[in-house]
Amino acid sequence: MSTVTTASVSTHILDTSVGRPAEGVPVTLAARPGAEGEWTALGGSATDADGRCKDLPALPEGTTHVRLDFDTEAYFSKKQAEAQQDAPRVRDSGAFFPEVAITFAVVPGEHYHVPLLLNPFGYSVYRGS
Repeated sequence: MSTVTTASVSTHILDTSVGRPAEGVPVTLAARPGAEGEWTALGGSATDADGRCKDLPALPEGTTHVRLDFDTEAYFSKKQAEAQQDAPRVRDSGAFFPEVAITFAVVPGEHYHVPLLLNPFGYSVYRGS
């Protein structure tokens, strides 16, 4: 929950190649104070069965920019290994984008929900509610 002096961030991932939440995607959060400030790693989490990160760290006071880093390679590698158990002839490189980094500006007191729509060869993001 955001306060008057900080912003808050949440995210979720939908794997559009299967129309389901992407479970187990490692997500890290970083923040900086100002466009020229140094990034500070705040910690991370992984998406749950609903594709959501419900326990991202709080943003420090003075944060103006946030970066979410998604380890999509780990997700698609696991998905590929599971698919090969059922169909050993399937040989795919996994993910064209091994990671997705989303950087956005924030203002104090606002909540930012940033969904990631993901498939092996593309992605899109937007500010949700």
